[in-house]
Amino acid sequence: MAKTRSRNIFICQSCGAQSPKWQGKCNECGEWNTLHEEVVVQDQRRGWVSKQTSSSAAVPLTQFDAADSVPFERISTGISEFDRTLGGGIVPGSFILLGGDPGIGKSTLLLQMTAGICKQRLGDQNLKVLYVSGEESVQQTMMRARRLNTVSQNTYVAAESNLEVIMELTKKMEPHILIVDSIQTVYLSELQSAPGTVSQVRECSQKLMNLAKGSNTAVFLIGHVTKEGNIAGPKVLEHMVDTVLSFEGDLHHHYRILRALKNRFGTTNELGVFQMLSGGLQEVANPSELFLEERSDSLQGSAVLASMEGSRAILCEVQSLTTPSPLPMPRRNTIGFDLQRAHLILAVLDKHLNMNLVNRDVFVNIVGGLKITEPAVDLAVAASLISSNSNQDMDPKLCLFGEIGLTGEVRGVVQADQRIKEAHKLGFTKFLVPYANKKHLTELKPDILKSVTFIKSVRELPRILFPKAQFSTSPKPDAYKKNYSKEQDLE
Repeated sequence: MAKTRSRNIFICQSCGAQSPKWQGKCNECGEWNTLHEEVVVQDQRRGWVSKQTSSSAAVPLTQFDAADSVPFERISTGISEFDRTLGGGIVPGSFILLGGDPGIGKSTLLLQMTAGICKQRLGDQNLKVLYVSGEESVQQTMMRARRLNTVSQNTYVAAESNLEVIMELTKKMEPHILIVDSIQTVYLSELQSAPGTVSQVRECSQKLMNLAKGSNTAVFLIGHVTKEGNIAGPKVLEHMVDTVLSFEGDLHHHYRILRALKNRFGTTNELGVFQMLSGGLQEVANPSELFLEERSDSLQGSAVLASMEGSRAILCEVQSLTTPSPLPMPRRNTIGFDLQRAHLILAVLDKHLNMNLVNRDVFVNIVGGLKITEPAVDLAVAASLISSNSNQDMDPKLCLFGEIGLTGEVRGVVQADQRIKEAHKLGFTKFLVPYANKKHLTELKPDILKSVTFIKSVRELPRILFPKAQFSTSPKPDAYKKNYSKEQDLE
């Protein structure tokens, strides 16, 4: 028997920081009244031991040849968008965390995945899946599986929250895939803290990771998210798993986006797009066409961006609106785009194009529920702002991308040729690209290359977008000097 010892410590329920005594404010995250006393049982036996090699023995990489990699072939989920996000499929023995808002479709996605897995064979045996739910009874899970048409004889369902029972059930059945829904409901009886606390989540995840690595069973954890959108529980949980998946979307829209935030067996920021229907989730093969199908005929303040999400180029619509503001401090609001980045672009346009946006409300929206974080969106946002502020319609066949610097220069972005090819397939015939990417477009066909316009600075943007319109470039009066002179006159 491994020796264990317990001690009482105070653990922050927000960030997982530990303290030997109670404090009103956590020193790590700054949250108030989040430290709760818990009994922590420390086990001297930690880590995991593989069946093939001992953890204490070091072996050269050349020892593992092609024959050794056969048992580690990826398992397809039966959903191509899911496979893309995972990097090609499920790696046996991997530890995967899926997070998302309540009701977004996490359990639905994994139940539909079980149907695709159980249709496959590994060697001379069928693949088996064990679905353990700590939130629903077996009857409720079966009823949902029938509604989704995912009932299979190789999918086993259990309603259990005790981790010891789950471990024994897994060792007895030896499934290829284990799904735990959710990690916040699972508990260890040897810990006195309640399920969902930092101690329970951390220790349960540690034992499930040992199970995954030691038995070669791929383990999926469903995790709740906080009101800020972060996965609930300690940050050590995200460091522990091999892959962190985020299931995003608006409950009032049909679109759902599966994003890989971390992936040890594939590229990060991969993206899968789904559509929630009455019969479950349906994958979207061409997300660009989906995001642009409802584009309005009025193109004031509307620009099309070619964005890269992982290894895939996706076209989306960027909408902007500028209106005179009656408020002393005009409103700035963004959806799907960083607000601080929007402030930067507004300052550059005001400085280099003399756009009077100080007294205007500004709204920026990435249509379709997408969240764009790459800097290539800057040029599309700037173009849509110029279009809205000048009441000029954008060219419906124009696609653009590029990063904007503080001095007004337009910087190059990665994979420009792939972005242009995707836009050309969807019928776009004009492209506005940073001049720095000109040397990277040598593989494009000559007819496509002729339709590409290169830009070096945002000062050229109004002339390129609206060549017939007249824009004032005279310098604005300095408001500070004007106010200062009035004060001197009053004195």
